[in-house]
Amino acid sequence: MTSADFSTVLPEIVLAGYAMAALMFGVYTTKDKVAPLLVWVTAAVFAVVALWIGTSGAGERGAFGGMFIDDPFARFAKVTVLLSAAAVIAMSQDYMLRRGLLRFEFPILVTLAVVGMMMMISAGDLMALYMGLELQSLALYVVAAMRRDSARSSEAGLKYFVLGALSSGLLLYGASLVYGYAGTTLFSGILSTVQEGVPLGLLFGLVFMLAGLAFKVSAAPFHMWTPDVYEGSPTPVTAFFATAPKVAAMALIARLAQDAFGAIPGQWGQVLAALAVVSMFLGAVAAIGQRDIKRLMAYSSIAHMGYALIGLAVGTAQGVQAMMIYMVIYVTMNVGTFAFILSMERDGRPVTQIGALNMFARREPLKALAMLVLLFSLAGVPPMLGFFGKFYVLRAAVDGGMLWLAVAGAVASVIGAFYYLRIVYFMYFGTEQDPVESRMDAVQWSMLMGVAVVMLIGIVNLFGIEPVAARAADALVH
Repeated sequence: MTSADFSTVLPEIVLAGYAMAALMFGVYTTKDKVAPLLVWVTAAVFAVVALWIGTSGAGERGAFGGMFIDDPFARFAKVTVLLSAAAVIAMSQDYMLRRGLLRFEFPILVTLAVVGMMMMISAGDLMALYMGLELQSLALYVVAAMRRDSARSSEAGLKYFVLGALSSGLLLYGASLVYGYAGTTLFSGILSTVQEGVPLGLLFGLVFMLAGLAFKVSAAPFHMWTPDVYEGSPTPVTAFFATAPKVAAMALIARLAQDAFGAIPGQWGQVLAALAVVSMFLGAVAAIGQRDIKRLMAYSSIAHMGYALIGLAVGTAQGVQAMMIYMVIYVTMNVGTFAFILSMERDGRPVTQIGALNMFARREPLKALAMLVLLFSLAGVPPMLGFFGKFYVLRAAVDGGMLWLAVAGAVASVIGAFYYLRIVYFMYFGTEQDPVESRMDAVQWSMLMGVAVVMLIGIVNLFGIEPVAARAADALVH
């Protein structure tokens, strides 16, 4: 390792070193008694590293012979991952403490998962891609089953592990085919091979890799683990699943498609477009019958990943920019929504039934209003910020000559609006029975209200995200 390599991967090394130091500190002290402290320190470390990455470095740097890439695209995605992870674990502390779920391993496992995500985002080689993906996945398998006394939590962890292993097998098989036909694992070498001609076996390898990554991003028809894992996992873990890993997986798909197969966008664009259409419609239709808000958010996540894939399917810099803007808005909306879901309880026990929100606005008008704004934004109702996220990806599809895909996205969005608006109906016009309480600490309240305000006033200039996303997309799409 040269000094240039070391400086390029220094943020990842710092986070990995922090995780190991925190693990030793927890083991050799009072274990779970230091968990609240570790949560706050971990959130602060994430925020500091995000600030460091966002304000340092310019242009593109490579490390380890091109296996690791640090460019504006990677920095944009990493900052999004780090800030969303910091927000989720900070607002999870009170919930987990009150229910006896807070273990000192929780922030450490989240940290290791984030290191894996950062590796995925910067991968420039098939081996680096797989290493980052597995580091993220192994940590997530454990946190999904963290509620050891719950059969549903154990079931969620087992389902996630089994189906995750299947997706890893698909990905590895695809990677072996690509390596066999390209003769190299470097994305730049694969791109050179593709430019000279595209063997059928290499295309098969690409399809298998995209199928494996579709599992990670919970795109239909590879979504089957998502509703059960979202419902069975502890709610703070579900909130984490719905945010940072989605950004990392989408960034990885973009990196693989553009850096390794950028010469044949017509080939992988068809696959991503098909995944987008199936995801949007399945997520929109299947969520209608859900009675549990965590399962509803699972299907909502599937649909939203479909909209984000529209941007990637276009294969242009504008499409990548639209995808990145969409993911930032999506993650922000989910942080606010899960801050509210975490607060739902009755007699001190967590409640996730949608029907429990009947006439909630009568008891908590301010929280109900904030939730209304978030649900309207998730549905894509103008002038909320969520509408502009969808507008960007649909416009990218139209400009990229895929009008049919934009029309499909608009139709799916109209269908999906029903289940968000149904929650609003319950909160304001439902029949009150067994009312739910909303107990929030200062962090959860700040997240809910802050995100609601962002959804309303962010429409002015997207808080400067647009030009940053444009530079990041231009760095990826050569």
